[in-house]
Amino acid sequence: MTKDMKIPKSHPRYTSLKTRQLLEKGVRDGITSLNGLIAHGRGEAFDYLLGEKTHKFAREAIDAGAALLVLAKRPVISVNGNTAVLVPHELVHLSKLLNAPLEVNLFHTSEERLRMIKSYLEKFGAMNALLPSKKCKIAHLNSPRKYINPEGIYKADVVFVPLEDGDRTEALVKNGKKVITVDLNPLSRTAQRATVTIVDNVVRAMPLLIEEIKKQKRRKINDNDNATSEFKNFEYLKRAEKILRKL
Repeated sequence: MTKDMKIPKSHPRYTSLKTRQLLEKGVRDGITSLNGLIAHGRGEAFDYLLGEKTHKFAREAIDAGAALLVLAKRPVISVNGNTAVLVPHELVHLSKLLNAPLEVNLFHTSEERLRMIKSYLEKFGAMNALLPSKKCKIAHLNSPRKYINPEGIYKADVVFVPLEDGDRTEALVKNGKKVITVDLNPLSRTAQRATVTIVDNVVRAMPLLIEEIKKQKRRKINDNDNATSEFKNFEYLKRAEKILRKL
């Protein structure tokens, strides 16, 4: 892999190229994986179809996801290599805003890579970054992602899992947890199985989610005005798919 090159901000693909550069550097630093690069490329194709902008349906899901996180008793933020590299500042900000731990969880995993991601998040100010334990696991899952932290996802009622894989999303729901995800593909199993799916690019969605959480905390929302009460993920995904097919 080549070293990072200076991309002029005038380049029409500046944001996309900088994102790719971050992920490539993440591979060199041991944070992301080659498989993560493939996953990002697949998502980027959907972002092209979305016009690389946040649509109204994504903002509705952000409102609903924010309400779930604000009202959660034990929210937890799951972090993989791609999210750690793409939105580290936002992950740490969200963690502090919700008093929610960050829990590192990987499909293509190793003890070294888990520790490196934890250390990487701590460089950005993470105060409560957890690692999975081989002594604690969730049911209905056979991949390495079944291992979780007993003080993190195991006790969580709401789990935020941006850029997640479908089988783990499904397993978390089967274990009685509400799941919020960010996924550019409304047809993916992750999107279909989550409680709330934000169909948007994570680098755009995270700042918006943080701002919406701040607004809802200031309003001191409760279960009676919970934005999720009228949010139906399946119907929402149909709207997102319909818009994608029209573009």
